[in-house]
Amino acid sequence: MSDKKKRIPIPDSLIQGAYQPQEEMLEVVRKPVKMTIGIPKEILLQESRVALVPASITGLVADGHRVLVEKDAGLRTNYSDHRFSEAGAEIAYSKEQVFKSSILLKVAPPSLEEIDLMHPGQVLISPLQIPILTPEYIQKLMQKRVVALAMEYIKDEYGIFPVVRTMSEIAGLTAMMTAAELMSNAKSGKGVLLGSVSGVPPAKVVIIGAGVVAEYATRAAIGLGAEVRIFDNNISKLMRIQTQIGRPLNTSSLNHFQLTKELLSADVVIGAIHSTSGRAPVIVSEELVAEMKVGAVIIDVSIDQGGCFATSRVTSHDNPTFVKHDVIHYCVPNIASKVARTASIAISNILTPLIQKAGDTGSIERLLFDNPGLRNGVYTYKGCLTNEYLGRRFGFKSTDLNLLMTSEL
Repeated sequence: MSDKKKRIPIPDSLIQGAYQPQEEMLEVVRKPVKMTIGIPKEILLQESRVALVPASITGLVADGHRVLVEKDAGLRTNYSDHRFSEAGAEIAYSKEQVFKSSILLKVAPPSLEEIDLMHPGQVLISPLQIPILTPEYIQKLMQKRVVALAMEYIKDEYGIFPVVRTMSEIAGLTAMMTAAELMSNAKSGKGVLLGSVSGVPPAKVVIIGAGVVAEYATRAAIGLGAEVRIFDNNISKLMRIQTQIGRPLNTSSLNHFQLTKELLSADVVIGAIHSTSGRAPVIVSEELVAEMKVGAVIIDVSIDQGGCFATSRVTSHDNPTFVKHDVIHYCVPNIASKVARTASIAISNILTPLIQKAGDTGSIERLLFDNPGLRNGVYTYKGCLTNEYLGRRFGFKSTDLNLLMTSEL
């Protein structure tokens, strides 16, 4: 059979389009935008940190962004207005001027009065501080239709909480130094050295949680010669911390019998439980605290998420401790502010690349569309509550952020 007989005739209507000019599909390149970034002076919780340090501001200004810093915002961090000005920032002499910025960066939650100064579409990046939240606070943010991100819930591309990690490193070391102070006679403690000397039994430290706070607290405690016990239900974390410390440690799962046994003889107890979305679980009951040694010290690092001791309540740097059941409680939520300069540099190192990327992408909102880790930190979005835990806690309707942004994705 010839080739002509094998061919199947194809109608011209099906092949004519192949010879017609086609539209060229080119990638739409987003133009970098110049943003106005506001750094207010903190007024809550005796906060001493600042969200951006001069070295970071220099880079942002070089990229074309405008940075407004409220007068004396960095004073308690030992950064003068002159240092900020030399870095390229503009010094604002009123809070109202700073709050006109498109992006607000804060290291403490805004007060209700500060929320009144915000405007629709504004982006707020600050800690959430769950223990001091009120329904009125959430309601006002929704009414202002701002995009609010809790910096402690922002994830990076590896699923790690970068702000939590770096603040946890600082908190772990600071917690042990604070415990050492509180146990001394100068602070009305029972006069026990956090460590060991020849012929004297070492102090016993119990750490609840085996995350980054526990790792750095353990390093400090072991360096001083203290005896350490670590509890966590995540066995992988217990294995990791032993590997990181590089020596055998006394670790256990969170079973009630073993925890009770160790708490009754502990000199210092560090609460270091972190929740990924809402309140930290209460691990130690009030009855158990009442049975602890007289003069024992509790450092509740989890207090910024509600605390993991039933007896914990938020304190401040001006009045950091209280005594309940003869046990000293230290429950300052911004414990890293005790070393404000170090903490400010650490926070600035995380926020600066985020702002730069937002400028290159087009806006923080555009960056939200492409970054699920960043979306994890959003709790109000243009009038809607997007955090399920807060919705349950305050009786508000919460909406999945991904649904709100579907039309943009």
